Amino acid sequence: MDRVLLEKLKKGDVSFHEVGHMLDAGAAIELRRTAVSEITGTELKHISNFSFDAEDVTKHNIENMIGAVQVPLGVAGPLQVKGEYANGNYYIPLATTEGALVASADRGCSVISASGGANVRIFGDVMTRAPVFRAKDVIGAKNLVEWVSGHFQRLKERAEGTTRFGELLSVEPFVAGRSVYLRFAYDTKDAMGMNMVTIATDAAVDLVLEENDVDLVALSGNMCTDKKPAAINVIMGRGKTVSADVIIEKEIIMEKLHTTPEKMAEVNYRKNLLGSARAGSLGFNAHAANIAAAMFIACGQDPAHVVEASNAITTMEPADDGLYCSVTLPSLAVGTVGGGTRIGTQQECLNMLGVAGAGNPPGTNARKLAEIIAAAILAGELSLIGALAARHLSNAHAALGR
Repeated sequence: MDRVLLEKLKKGDVSFHEVGHMLDAGAAIELRRTAVSEITGTELKHISNFSFDAEDVTKHNIENMIGAVQVPLGVAGPLQVKGEYANGNYYIPLATTEGALVASADRGCSVISASGGANVRIFGDVMTRAPVFRAKDVIGAKNLVEWVSGHFQRLKERAEGTTRFGELLSVEPFVAGRSVYLRFAYDTKDAMGMNMVTIATDAAVDLVLEENDVDLVALSGNMCTDKKPAAINVIMGRGKTVSADVIIEKEIIMEKLHTTPEKMAEVNYRKNLLGSARAGSLGFNAHAANIAAAMFIACGQDPAHVVEASNAITTMEPADDGLYCSVTLPSLAVGTVGGGTRIGTQQECLNMLGVAGAGNPPGTNARKLAEIIAAAILAGELSLIGALAARHLSNAHAALGR
């Protein structure tokens, strides 16, 4: 190791970023890690262990890399899914440090599979980016809205000129005084698509500025809405809008969940629906974010999009001497190409589900993944509501999650 360069790094004469231009990826990682270890007085013996391609991830996924953080990976299932893209039994990879979560999901998978599987359907598939413009006044704002309405095809051509697969589906205007937000919505096929739609929208913005007397304030004006709780994603959708349901016989509920359909329906009503409404929540569910986060981490998704995945609505109601259960996710942002999906460990998890890489035709793998995640979230909801109805939650956490 170059001790002279190490001392410069520790003193700040050379930045962590600059080291990446001086050394190959492995040497730069080791030098940064040694500097951090010596500066902070911390022995960093665990984060140095990883098996993925450091050269690749430092080009595409991370800056100033010093190592990797390991998250335990469990599996739940098999989970029977009856979707338009996912059809079969799947073993669900869950990366988490929360004890009892995998066991709970596994129990939910067992309930669903014993009931013949979860029906899953996708009702919407759009990724959005919403720049904000400043007009001179509301007259200028109205002029821009009318211009967009009359020039959609030109905006579409400009945006799609930046991508092989992306397709601009709509541009929806929203106005606040002289501020105009244009919510561009795209089909991004197998990519989650945030980078794709950002680049495409930037190109379309140039056309807006060329032909309108307005100024661009920001390429994202928070009407997208990306990685933040927002009613617009619940109402209009973002990513995949997907629903999963199952009817569970009373005998299965009593045998596997040790409660009754009536108790589960009441827990869901008073907790997920009334309780969430009283709290002003955008998510009307028990713990959709738990399963989404664990699958996102395992499968190379952007964990920040869990905030949008948590906009889920869980319903339970008596049906056919049993219980009808559903979960609807209006804004599930997932993909099977790009981002963290190319990293070795995450690729293996995607391969477990049969969704790694681009689908044929394009878009089918990402939709298959969305259907599997929706069914897994339904499994998580069933298990937790069952535990609450049977008053088993604290016992499970005492045994498995301490």
